[in-house]
Amino acid sequence: MRMMLHVVMPIETTNAAIRAGEFAPFVQKVLADLKPEAAFFTETNGSRSAYIFFDMKDSSQLPAIAEPWFLALNATITVKPAMTAQDLGGPAGAAIEAAVKAHPKTFGS
Repeated sequence: MRMMLHVVMPIETTNAAIRAGEFAPFVQKVLADLKPEAAFFTETNGSRSAYIFFDMKDSSQLPAIAEPWFLALNATITVKPAMTAQDLGGPAGAAIEAAVKAHPKTFGS
């Protein structure tokens, strides 16, 4: 299943890793192990962050995905299922249509 990992890295911990020359090698190793479909680096509420899209075959993989970020950087993570536009137009679209038919009434309107 395609998943989105959102990593928020504390400034002080990440600054220390950058100054020590350890940040880039850490990120490169984590990404090499995870083999993501895509990885984007940005900021979230003033902290360095990343959005990483990857395939998770089983929920038992979660510790291997999360722990490097926790242990190395004291990062905060969020992991969520994610879809592409093709997913939405295909199997997910059919599921939405089935839900509309099964639950046509909107409460409060």
